[in-house]
Amino acid sequence: MEPLGGRTDPVARALRHATLARERAERELAAAARQVRLAERTGMDLHHRLARLHRDSASCQRTAAELQEAYARLLSGSAADGPPATAPDFMASVAEVCGTRGAALSYLAADRSQLAVAASDEPARAAQELEFLLGEGPATDASVAGTAVRAAGPELRERWPVYGTALPELGFDEVAAVPLRQHDNCVGSLTVFDPRSGAAGSLTEVADALTRTMVLGPQADPGLYGGTDVRAVVHQAAGMVSVHAGCAVADALELVKARAFSEGLPVDTVAERIVGGELLLG
Repeated sequence: MEPLGGRTDPVARALRHATLARERAERELAAAARQVRLAERTGMDLHHRLARLHRDSASCQRTAAELQEAYARLLSGSAADGPPATAPDFMASVAEVCGTRGAALSYLAADRSQLAVAASDEPARAAQELEFLLGEGPATDASVAGTAVRAAGPELRERWPVYGTALPELGFDEVAAVPLRQHDNCVGSLTVFDPRSGAAGSLTEVADALTRTMVLGPQADPGLYGGTDVRAVVHQAAGMVSVHAGCAVADALELVKARAFSEGLPVDTVAERIVGGELLLG
């Protein structure tokens, strides 16, 4: 990291992360080559499997470097246009690398409810908010099934009657999502809007890079540089409604979301009113 005026320069920080990721990728490729030589010398399949693991890790690190470099470009372009009101969200670089109009990342709690979300821009954030309120959509399906999900045009409405009808109103005609995996567990999903043709493979690569190097890995930055909205106040409100209404927390959460949807308000706004004692549900 490089200092700038007594503070961390975000462009230098992103480029430093990119450099470190590329160095790690080179080390992984060198380790893979050593395993291949051992396999040739010993004939043991174990070394071939280890070589594949090292190559997979190198691929993740290269993708992580591409994301950091894209983020640095966005930050530099924003600075060139004059002092921005807010810095570009890191997820905007995810959208750029994926070749999509927008991207959103969802983290899941142990009970499979949405714990946090990060988005590239307001339309992507609105689409993710809509899915959270409705409980239907690509991120939900990708997380539950553990496989990639994609739909466009009439298929949107056929697959998700309410979400699929509302999504075009946000300016999106196509959506794709892939699960975020940690070992054998799904910890969330990456959703992109109006993805380019054949993007499913690259989406999986980006999702793996995010999970293994930026969200949960040893070099992780779970906050994605401040661009993540944690649903803590929503879950706190659900707990309060659960106690007041004498119902399960999961049912209370649905009450909070239903109220937000009926009033056309962000769920965080409704949750803050509940926590602040301005609104009583149940």
